[in-house]
Amino acid sequence: MLAGRSLPLPLSSAALFAIWFGSETVFGASAEFLKGGLYSVIEDPFGGALCLLLFGLFFARKLYKMNLLTLGDFFKTRYGKRTELVASFFLAVPYVGYIAAQLVALGLILNIVTGMPVWQGAILAASIVTFYTFIGGMWAISVTDFFQSMVIIFGLITLAIILGNKSGGVVAVLGTMPAGTFRFLPKPEFKEVMIYLSAWSVLGLGSLPSQDIFQRVMSSGSVKVAVRSCFIAAAMYLTIAMLPIFISICVKHLYPGFAYGETQLALPRMVLAHTNIFVQVLFFGSLLSAIMSTTSSALLAPSVIFSENLIKPLTKDRLSDKQLLYVTRLCILAFSMVATVMACLRSNIYELVGESSILSLVSLFAPLVLGLYWSKATSRGAFLAMATGLLTWIIFEVYETGWPSLLPATLVSFVAMIWGSLYQKK
Repeated sequence: MLAGRSLPLPLSSAALFAIWFGSETVFGASAEFLKGGLYSVIEDPFGGALCLLLFGLFFARKLYKMNLLTLGDFFKTRYGKRTELVASFFLAVPYVGYIAAQLVALGLILNIVTGMPVWQGAILAASIVTFYTFIGGMWAISVTDFFQSMVIIFGLITLAIILGNKSGGVVAVLGTMPAGTFRFLPKPEFKEVMIYLSAWSVLGLGSLPSQDIFQRVMSSGSVKVAVRSCFIAAAMYLTIAMLPIFISICVKHLYPGFAYGETQLALPRMVLAHTNIFVQVLFFGSLLSAIMSTTSSALLAPSVIFSENLIKPLTKDRLSDKQLLYVTRLCILAFSMVATVMACLRSNIYELVGESSILSLVSLFAPLVLGLYWSKATSRGAFLAMATGLLTWIIFEVYETGWPSLLPATLVSFVAMIWGSLYQKK
């Protein structure tokens, strides 16, 4: 589960970088950028980099010193076993959509390259990733993440240089973009500012209470490695994530008359149609590496939570280590099958990823932050925070107010956490 808490800085950094550098970065973010410019990709990659930065600043050192196996263990240690069970459910469930997003992307790649139906590609990809995650756990994921990250970085940099030169250079390419493409800040209107803040919050705050980040940081060989790897990964992610966006700009510049069709497929179809075999191998090799590394981490995280924090307590801790290992592997298979079914039914990658992070934000963010930094936080407050945050989010979603539902839901979660804790103390 934690690779023996032995990962050196390069492996730990690569593993954290690989968490989000997947389908939503290459397919989703580049497609969103082509539609709405830089302003439309605040959620990812900027929100993702913010999350890693905040985790390194405020969470990594405290959590590492607690010597926990899962993030669910934090809720057990801080609030008790009942809170552990509820929190673990909220921790595990959002990963289904996230895994499905990666499998959709892998299915799309195989469809473009081989003509295989997307659903068959998703099943094939799920089988491969599930196999090595099932066999080797966190250590296998960390090693493969490291080599896959090297392929990602080399492939995308080379491809960016090739297409940049064909387009006449960076300045020439960027100069052809419409006015407002690189707008980064919102207009001074209250509603737009709220929407802007919510975009930062989806991954920036919503992924802080997530098992995959926690698992990678806790697998580091020391507390210094844990903290530094967060900062290195944040810098890597924000830097490398700009490459698919630049590549998409070059593609649009070189072939303005190309029929884009489905936007998230524009970039891979373009590469396949208008580049030589060397560029194609670099691009699709980078894509497969990025998405497989993300999928494996997303697959292990909820499986560990389910076996350690849900099944093990329900058996009253009677499972031996060997039995727990078998249970964890069965959970890996179960999550893989459920996510594969969802991947066959849904196709919008960016939406699947966003939805998977919001649930953690509105339910778990307040109990995690106040549990670490407020001594008066109690289990009653944590229960209220999780329940009211989720309920508020559902209400705002159902009634479609036009406002970002995650902001009032998160605020209500914090208020409920504080009120519930003080009321219990009283």
